[in-house]
Order: sequence, then C-alpha cells, then structure tokens
Amino acid sequence: MNSNDMPSLFQLTDRVAVVTGGGGLLGAEFCHTLVEAGAQVMVADIDTPAAESTATNLIQSGYDAMAVHTDVTSPESVNRMVNVTLETYNRLDILVNSAALDPKFDPRHVHTEHLEAARGAFESYPLHAWQQALNVNLTGTFLCCQAAVRPMLDQGRGIIINLSSIYGLVAPDQRLYQRSGQPPSYKPVYYPVTKSGILGLTRYLAAYYAGKNIRVNVLSPGGVYNGHDEEFVKAYAARTVLGRMAEKDEMNGALLFLSSDASAYMTGANLVIDGGWTSW
Repeated sequence: MNSNDMPSLFQLTDRVAVVTGGGGLLGAEFCHTLVEAGAQVMVADIDTPAAESTATNLIQSGYDAMAVHTDVTSPESVNRMVNVTLETYNRLDILVNSAALDPKFDPRHVHTEHLEAARGAFESYPLHAWQQALNVNLTGTFLCCQAAVRPMLDQGRGIIINLSSIYGLVAPDQRLYQRSGQPPSYKPVYYPVTKSGILGLTRYLAAYYAGKNIRVNVLSPGGVYNGHDEEFVKAYAARTVLGRMAEKDEMNGALLFLSSDASAYMTGANLVIDGGWTSW
C-alpha cells in the first residue's frame, strides 16, 4: 500500500460503534476516539447521567453521538441497546465492551456493610459479590457480543473489541494493596478470573466466526491513573518498565487500531498496553 493511503486505514467514516461503559474513565475516552475518527457512537452505560454527559460533550463538539441506558446483565436491556442503535443509525459496525466492575483500591472509603467484599480476602469473599461480578464482567460481555453480532452477520462485516487487563494474564501483585497499620486488603478474586475469561471468550468467537468477516480482539490495559494515592502510584510504577501508571488517554491509539482497517489481519489476538508490566 502506498504510504499516502496509510491514514485512511484508521478512518471510521460512516461506521457505527457501540461502547458499553461509555460513561466511564476509559469508555468516555474510547467514545471520543471513535467519533474523532469519523464514527457515529452509541454511548451505553447503566449510569444514565454519565452516558448522557459523554454524549452531550461529543454532540457539542460537533460529533454524532447518542446515549442509551444499558444494563449489560439484562438480555432485554442489551437487546434494546442494539435495537436503538439500528433504529438510529441503521447499522452496527463496532462493539467495544468496556463495561465492567473494577474496584478502585482506596482503603479510606470502605463501608462497613461491604467490608468483606471491599477487603477482597478470598477466604471470606461473599458469594453474592462473586456472582454479581461474573454477571457484569463476563456474562455482560457474552450478552453484548451475542446481540451485536446478529446485525454484523447480516451486514457481512463487524468488529468486536473486548476489554481484559494485565490481571487477565498474570496474578495481581497483592503487595500493592497493603498498607502499614491497616487491615489487609486485596484485589478481589473475581477480577483476574473474569478478565481471563474475556480472553477465552474472545478466542472462541474469533474462531467461531471464521470466514464471516467478523473480527474479535482483546485490548488489555495496565493500570490507569484515576486518583490513586501516592503510595500506590509509587509502588505500581516500580513494577513497570516505563516507571509509571498509564494516563487515561494512552489506550486510545490501540483502541483505534483494533477498530479500524489498520488491524485487518488481526483476530483472536490480545493487544497489551501495560508500560512493560508483563514483560518482566
């Protein structure tokens, strides 16, 4: 390909994307990235005000976006998300599964009634918290893929991007979550388990839709700074090759790559953006 054609590989003009968790830290970034590349974006989130805020910001910047309340654990809600997208934009080209439960480590704000779940100790981790997390992080992704792939099959093309994590590849370093003089805290068991499951689901779908022009890949971020305390940031940074946490916009290039024709020969793969965390 002529080098002059290279920028066109990243263009998403006339393509329609759905971003679940679109009101969240990374989800909102993904929505901005997609519209800037030319896509029309459906901002899906269970937090309706957050979804509407993201969509409003995009619209005020001159882009085409719409918010839709979506509970990814509900088949009815997920089907409505897809139906509203089709009614509004007449197609669905890209699905980004960014909705997930991911507890922020903050030992100062542990509510007594949720103490066991918040501390994350495996020996006493509540079954209801485990089940809720599986419903959102894994079953939610399953339901969204299942609903979105139907119009993609009718169109003869589609792209699905699932969000995993470095903790889908390696175990959490629980030393990061301990504080001197405070009760032990841990990254809870559900997070690495569900994020590992995302990798298996992605590979399954990529192979299942072989020959259907539907590509399914994973984006696995490392730790993204979101108001973490100084002790955590310092300890986390020491574990990375680049010596720092990611900024919230540093996944956008990878997301655009996976969403566009620039990754046309890529499916069933895992793109890891972790500052070198998993390389040593």
